[in-house]
Amino acid sequence: MNKMEKIKKLIKKLLTKEVILYLVFGVTTTLVNLGMFYLLNTILNWEQNVSNFIAIVISVLVAYVTNKDLVFHSEAKNIKEKLFEFFKFILGRAFTMLIEFIGGLIFFNLPIPNIIVKIGLNVIVVILNFIISRFFTFKKKSNKV
Repeated sequence: MNKMEKIKKLIKKLLTKEVILYLVFGVTTTLVNLGMFYLLNTILNWEQNVSNFIAIVISVLVAYVTNKDLVFHSEAKNIKEKLFEFFKFILGRAFTMLIEFIGGLIFFNLPIPNIIVKIGLNVIVVILNFIISRFFTFKKKSNKV
């Protein structure tokens, strides 16, 4: 197998329906996050860390709804399972929110436009959130050991 065939095979393996849907809704969630941040920080002139925190919280709620039903097809049946799944989702997002928030505290003070910092932090967060959602929050029962 030549190099190009190996690359095509890897791309086909990585670009599953789940990954593509996650990317679509990840972009949507990121746009919500960036849009809210821009609205609060730039248009309403709210402090950047307050704006960042509110934008993150709103985007996490949008992500839960889209990920639960449209990307990972939650298998939670009863209220106990649904609450536990939501708790795991929030726990995972709290972790990445903390990473994003601390990143903001560090990088908003650099001579880089705030929105560029926000975009860079979002790329890191989207990757981490996929890994957490796929292997922790919405882990399929058939995949459990």
